[in-house]
Amino acid sequence: MFDLTTLAEPIVQAPLAGGASTPELAIAACEAGGLGFVAAGYKSPDTLRAHIETIRAATDRPFGVNIFVPTPAPSDPEPLRDYLLELEHEARQQSAEIGEPRFEDDHFDQKLALVVEHAVPVVSFTFGCPPVAVFDRLHERGLAVWVTITSTAEAATAEQAGADALVVQGTEAGGHRGAFVDGDDAAGTGLLALLRLVARDTELPLIATGGVADGAAVAAVLCAGASAAQIGTALMLTPEAGTPDAQRELMTEAIPTRLTRAFSGRLARGLRNRFIDEHPEAPLAYPEIHHATSPLRAAARRNSDAGGFNLWAGQAHELAQARPAAEIVREMGADARRTLRKLAGR
Repeated sequence: MFDLTTLAEPIVQAPLAGGASTPELAIAACEAGGLGFVAAGYKSPDTLRAHIETIRAATDRPFGVNIFVPTPAPSDPEPLRDYLLELEHEARQQSAEIGEPRFEDDHFDQKLALVVEHAVPVVSFTFGCPPVAVFDRLHERGLAVWVTITSTAEAATAEQAGADALVVQGTEAGGHRGAFVDGDDAAGTGLLALLRLVARDTELPLIATGGVADGAAVAAVLCAGASAAQIGTALMLTPEAGTPDAQRELMTEAIPTRLTRAFSGRLARGLRNRFIDEHPEAPLAYPEIHHATSPLRAAARRNSDAGGFNLWAGQAHELAQARPAAEIVREMGADARRTLRKLAGR
C-alpha cells in the first residue's frame, strides 16, 4: 500500500476537477517526486480510463485518482426552478442554451471499477465518505484510500470507515468545498486551526490543502502536523494545466475570492466575477445546477468572457507562477526544507 514517506517531495498535486486537471500535470508532479492526481469528477469512464493509461505509460511512479461521492438525493425542485429562470438572462448573453438540470451519480460505480481494474495506488474521495464496503473493496487490492474532510466530525467518520489518510481542507482552498454535507457550515475552518484540531484526535497521516502556494507554506503545514501539502491553485498557471486563457490572465491579480453556489449548486471558492455577483443567492442543488450552467460556462470560455464562468482559485492565488509544474514541485520542496532548517537554527 502506498506510503507518503516514500515521496521525494512532500507535495501532492490537487485533483483540480473541471478542466485544469490533465494527465500531463499529474505526470509532471509524479516525475518531480510528488504525487500526481487524476480528477475523475465530470469525466466519462472512457476518458478516465484513457487518462489513467496515459499516466501509466509515461511514468512508473505512484499516482492517485480522485472520485466524487454522489449526492444522496435530488435537490428541492422549487428553488431550483426559480434559479433556472434567473439563468435565462445569462443564456441570452452567451447565446447558449441552459443545460438539463439532471440528477446523477457521476458514474460512481464505473469509476470505482476502473481504479480497481488498474490498481491505482491511491484513491481519494471528495464530497463525502463512501460506505465501508468501498473501503474493503479497495483495500483488498492493496489500494490506499484517502478522504477529504473539512471538520473534526468528518475526520472521525472517515477514520472509523477505514480511511488510510485524511486530506484536511481549509476554507482557504480554491474550488469546491469537500464537506460531506453542503450546509450552512460548509465554509469550514482555516487550515492551520483545522490541522491542529484533527491532529489532536487521530494518528492517521494528514495531507493539508488550502492556500498552500509556496515552500514556506509547505513548511508551515508540516510543522502543524501534516505529512504532506496538497497544492492546486499554485499549479494552475503551469503549461501542463488545462486552465483557460481568460482565467490565466487574472490569476496573479489582487482579485478577492468568494464562496459561491452560483455555478454548480455546491459551495466553491473562486475569483469574484460578474456571474458570482449577479447570482448571490444560488440554491443548494448539486449536481443539477452544474449541468444547467455547463453550456453557459463553456460558451463564456469560448468567448474569453472571464465574467461568465467559474474561476476556481484559492485565497493565495496571487502566488501562482507560470512555470513548468515539475520546477514548482521541486522548488517548493527545496524551499520548505530551507525554511525548516532556518527555523531550527533560531
